[in-house]
Amino acid sequence: MRRSDIRNLAIVAHVDHGKTTLVDAMLRQSGVFRANEQVIDRVMDSNALERERGITIMAKNTSILWGDTRINIVDTPGHSDFGGEVERTLSMVDGVLLLVDACEGPLPQTRFVLKKALESNLPAILCINKIDRADARAPEVLDEVYDLFIDLGANESQLDFPVLYTQARAGTASLKLDVPSENLVPLFDAIVAHLPGPEVDPDATLQFQVNNIDYDDYVGRLAVGRIIAGSMTASQNYSLCRRDGKTVVCKVAHIYGWQGLTRVERNTASAGEIVIVAGVEDIAIGETIADLENPRALPPIRIDEPTVAMTFSVNNAPWAGREGEFVTSRKLGERIEFEARRNVSTRVEQLSPESWRVMGRGELQLAVIIETMRREGYEMQVSKPTV
Repeated sequence: MRRSDIRNLAIVAHVDHGKTTLVDAMLRQSGVFRANEQVIDRVMDSNALERERGITIMAKNTSILWGDTRINIVDTPGHSDFGGEVERTLSMVDGVLLLVDACEGPLPQTRFVLKKALESNLPAILCINKIDRADARAPEVLDEVYDLFIDLGANESQLDFPVLYTQARAGTASLKLDVPSENLVPLFDAIVAHLPGPEVDPDATLQFQVNNIDYDDYVGRLAVGRIIAGSMTASQNYSLCRRDGKTVVCKVAHIYGWQGLTRVERNTASAGEIVIVAGVEDIAIGETIADLENPRALPPIRIDEPTVAMTFSVNNAPWAGREGEFVTSRKLGERIEFEARRNVSTRVEQLSPESWRVMGRGELQLAVIIETMRREGYEMQVSKPTV
């Protein structure tokens, strides 16, 4: 059976086609923010590097209530170097909102994310965005998107997608290009009408797969994922099915959902919901929290292999020790291993006691890791990237 009160969707597009801006408008028009609340643009890009570069790096969750339906939205990165975030996200959702620029049309990352969505048999809603641009060519872009769907082997049901014409900055969506709109109501209605609710088995035992890892200063390590089957209750013991096949007992201390961008604590959660679990300190991406008596592990999340590598090592230059707070091999090694656990599209090999080979999906992904570590106070030296 499918739940009719929930929609789980990912917003996917090429970089700078307006995903995060559209999420801003959806949050504003769904009543998440107070009338007098000051809200920054691109509110989902909470990371300082994201705001500086103007791109989404980490997939982030939010939730809005439209009528009686809760819409769980994941804003995904638009750059292929962060494709691992997209792949993990698509395993949590039941449909995608594909955003395409009305001038530029489908670009390489559009093909990448759409290919992943079609492989997962996810239905799509197409939004042709920025139709107010002077050089917009929406009818031609629509034909290009149809050609892309066919080229990627979409079946008949996947080709029967609704099309909306949006201006993310103005917060409008219309079903017809020549019919103006004043809000995003047509988009919300299309999401509820055309995307399916999550499929659930009310009699099955618990299966919750970890798709992302976060951290909170008060409750520690946070596991973000979707409950595939069964239900979960806070302060209860469950089985943790590890990636190496072992099973250990764990306790779920807290369960959180979202109300807009705010984390809301809950006592229980059931199949089909995307939630945050706290209390399991050594949990990793891809692992499954399952029933204590009858644990059933879910298949591991498949991620494309990394393509670029750099060597990170302790700084042994003459001026070493002047730039960062953490300079020892132990501190550097701990931080690099943490990055590998947090991001499954990153691989790490220790070459020596003081050097590590870090592999990622592209130079930008590795550059973001280096800059993030530098801002956290780590000092190191890195090699040129190699394929």
